[in-house]
Amino acid sequence: MASHPYISGPGNISQMIAYLRKNFPATVTSETVKKFGLASNNESYVINALQFLGLIDEAGKRTTEGHDILVLSDDKFPAAFEGLVKKAYSDLFEIRGEDAWTMSKSELTGYFRTTDKTSEVIGARQASVFQMFRSLAGHESAEGKSAPKSPAKPRGNRTKAAPPQSKAKPVEPDGAKMKVGLGSSEGRKDMALTVRIEINLPANGSKETYDNIFKSIRANLYV
Repeated sequence: MASHPYISGPGNISQMIAYLRKNFPATVTSETVKKFGLASNNESYVINALQFLGLIDEAGKRTTEGHDILVLSDDKFPAAFEGLVKKAYSDLFEIRGEDAWTMSKSELTGYFRTTDKTSEVIGARQASVFQMFRSLAGHESAEGKSAPKSPAKPRGNRTKAAPPQSKAKPVEPDGAKMKVGLGSSEGRKDMALTVRIEINLPANGSKETYDNIFKSIRANLYV
C-alpha cells in the first residue's frame, strides 16, 4: 500500500484546504468533503492527504498545529505550510534536500514508484499531489516556469509602391485648337464642309429672274 497520498485530481485537495482556511470544523470526515461537493466517490483520498500532512488526526479531528497554520494570513501561510510539507515528506527531503522543491514530475514519479513500489499511474498521481503541496508552499517547479518570450522583431516601415500612372494623352485647352481657314488648301484637305442653302423662289418670277438667281449663286459660292 502506498504510504504517500495520491488522487486522480489533486485540485480537490487544494480546494478542500482553501475551504478549511475559511472555516476549519472540529472534525473533518468524508461526509464533510462530500458536503463541499469535492472528489465524488474519492472523498477518502482527500481525507488521507489531510491526515498525511497532519492537519487532522486518524479520527478526523483537527490538530492544533494544522488549525494554527490554516488560519494564518495569506502572506504568512506559505512559509508555515512549507514546514508541514517538509515534515510529511521527510524521507524525500532527507535524500534530495532542498532540490525536492524543483524536481520534475518524472523524477518525483520515479522516486515514489521506487519507495512505495507503485505503478506508473499511481506514482504519477503521487507526484502531482506533491507538486500541488509545494505550490501552496510558495515553490514553483522548473516545469511551471514559462520560458521567456523572445522579443518580436520590429517590423520595418513598409512603403507601398505607387500604382503605375497611366500615360494619359495631353489635353489641349479649347483655345489651342488649330483654326483652319475655309479658303486655304489645307482646310480643304483636312476638313469637309457642307453648306445647305435654301432659296425661296418667287411664285410669279420669270425665267430670267430664276436664271439670274442661279448665276449669282454660282458666282459667289463656288470657289
